[in-house]
Amino acid sequence: MLSSPRPVQFTGASGNRLVGDLYDPYDEGSDRQRPTVLLAHGGGQNRFAWARSAEQFQRGGFRVVTYDHRGHGDSDWVADGYDNPQFAADLAVVREAVEVGHGVVGVGASLGGMAVIGAHEIIPADAWRGVVLVDVTPRLEPSGARRIIGFMAAHPDGFTTLDEAAEVIAVYNSHRPRPASNAGLTKVLRQREDGRWIWRWDPGFVIGRADILDEGVASPERLAAMAERMLGLARRITAPALLVRGGLSDLVSPETAREFLSVVPHAGFVDVTDAGHMVAGDDNDAFAGAVLDFLRSLD
Repeated sequence: MLSSPRPVQFTGASGNRLVGDLYDPYDEGSDRQRPTVLLAHGGGQNRFAWARSAEQFQRGGFRVVTYDHRGHGDSDWVADGYDNPQFAADLAVVREAVEVGHGVVGVGASLGGMAVIGAHEIIPADAWRGVVLVDVTPRLEPSGARRIIGFMAAHPDGFTTLDEAAEVIAVYNSHRPRPASNAGLTKVLRQREDGRWIWRWDPGFVIGRADILDEGVASPERLAAMAERMLGLARRITAPALLVRGGLSDLVSPETAREFLSVVPHAGFVDVTDAGHMVAGDDNDAFAGAVLDFLRSLD
């Protein structure tokens, strides 16, 4: 019987507290022959977005670590920024902390994937045993980016009830069946003293991305500049790599996927047909199966 995840904590690049969970298939003192899988979630999510995937990787014999990015979940809010270099620096620190001698595979969704790419600026490419990017490429589709940031910015004062929040989420994820229960929403929302339910992320994270909502000159220029910088860093990826795209994604198009594969030509590619941007949440079995196949290919 596999053990339940146990809480772990890390100190981020700014001295900030990062909260995580460790899923370990090994008995204490056993010989560990496989890499640790480090899961970095997307913007506005937290480590619990990975729970089902982490359990499947654990059952597959892999040691798995999830953590909340700065400003997300139970990790500290910070005053020194929520840009990619800060997320990448935190990721690099966590990667070093979880290394147990057989390498680390970085699996990043959306914001987490950008952090994995960005970490190639500050740590050697061979620090990674493998790299998996989940519905993220260096060049993002502006309309998809605006939809995501628009959703996150739309309810700064939260919701009166969990039912109200569930209705908003259901509209946003219209391709996904609505859960029978709202209990899971307490993982992404917390209740204030006045009774309102608010998101478990620092509003400063969204404020820093507000210009993406502007369809004028600033947003395309910013996205284009970011894409060129991230493409340059993606070229540094030398570890075995995999891009997993949601077939219904509006953030990663077939064209931007091909562009990524042209600069990282050794990378594999999986398109999860009926999944949107949140691939693991939309079709966890297909996602976890594809990633497990990749992980086993590293043996």
